[in-house]
Amino acid sequence: MTKRHIIIFFTIVLSLYGLLNFYIYRSGLSAVPDDLSIYYRATFLFLVLAFPLGRILERFFLSPLSSFLVWVGSFWLAGMVYLLFASIMVDVVRLANAIIPFLPTLDEQARFIVGETIGLIVFLVVVAGHLNAVHPRTKKLQLTIPKNGHGVKSVRIAVASDIHLGTIVCKARLERIVKKINGLDADLVLLPGDVVDEDIGPVIRQNLGEVLRTIRSRYGVFAVTGNHEYIGGVEAACSYLVEHGITMLRDQSVKVNDSLYIVGREDVSYNRRDRKRKALPELLAGLDEQLPIIMMDHQPFRLNEAEEHGVDVQLSGHTHHGQLWPFNYITQRIYEVSWGYKKKGKTHVYVSSGVGSWGPPVRTGNRPEIIELNIQLA
Repeated sequence: MTKRHIIIFFTIVLSLYGLLNFYIYRSGLSAVPDDLSIYYRATFLFLVLAFPLGRILERFFLSPLSSFLVWVGSFWLAGMVYLLFASIMVDVVRLANAIIPFLPTLDEQARFIVGETIGLIVFLVVVAGHLNAVHPRTKKLQLTIPKNGHGVKSVRIAVASDIHLGTIVCKARLERIVKKINGLDADLVLLPGDVVDEDIGPVIRQNLGEVLRTIRSRYGVFAVTGNHEYIGGVEAACSYLVEHGITMLRDQSVKVNDSLYIVGREDVSYNRRDRKRKALPELLAGLDEQLPIIMMDHQPFRLNEAEEHGVDVQLSGHTHHGQLWPFNYITQRIYEVSWGYKKKGKTHVYVSSGVGSWGPPVRTGNRPEIIELNIQLA
């Protein structure tokens, strides 16, 4: 993307953000008594500005203040979604009542109680979504590949996509993720993209790389790039991960224990820089097709390519399965697989909902997960 395109993109995003918040503000203002309106306005303005101000500060001066603003603003993003839905529902009811009156006239106190009730419900939804987001489950997946692994009969792989390391997915949360991964006693650990959220600065500041070093596996930890590594600076992110024990596969393959191949595709974001990632036939050329081929491709587009070219297992992430309900219905329309398992011909495909979170540290549409992938070789 050119600088001009970036400016246009952020202008559109910020304008939309401002308009939606103004709509929520006006809807809420009607429920606020006059003597409390000044506090409502000040609080609302702070919540709306917290996230963009925090992210701007992170770019130039990482500090507890920038982290605080990002945290507050991130929770507001989730609250904003559900306040928006609530505001729309209230306006629909008002419109219906204007056409066919069926509601009693509400005085100031009644309107305040309605507003407080909506606010409390949204608050509880966000809190429940946060507790869900920070407690990932381990999901077991058993697959059989009819190939000879040179005497190896089975492989246990821990898969953790979309960690999104940064201000929100911080040291304490990463330590819990790593503890779960290490508890699987895996032969391999695979990270299918978006290991880093955006800027590498918060990751360095919290020394998260030293936590990554504690990941245990017999044959190594392998990762691919995701779109978020490109947002924040892909070369800096990849260099940091490599320095801390992660093998980055960027349109590369590696034979592991002489029994299987791990293939890592560059994220499709690479194509936006006047370059093209390797075509899959080129990437697979020269591999021994008698051995299992496990491929990581962050964004689960064109799943038929893996099937057509003899990939045994494709592992992807990216979708978060919408992360916040009801956005999962949108991702289900966009992707052939938004979350879960599908077999296409002889190819096994699994798209993970991810273990971290992007934006708000809240999940209401699904569970975060680490995959315990057990592969039996014939």
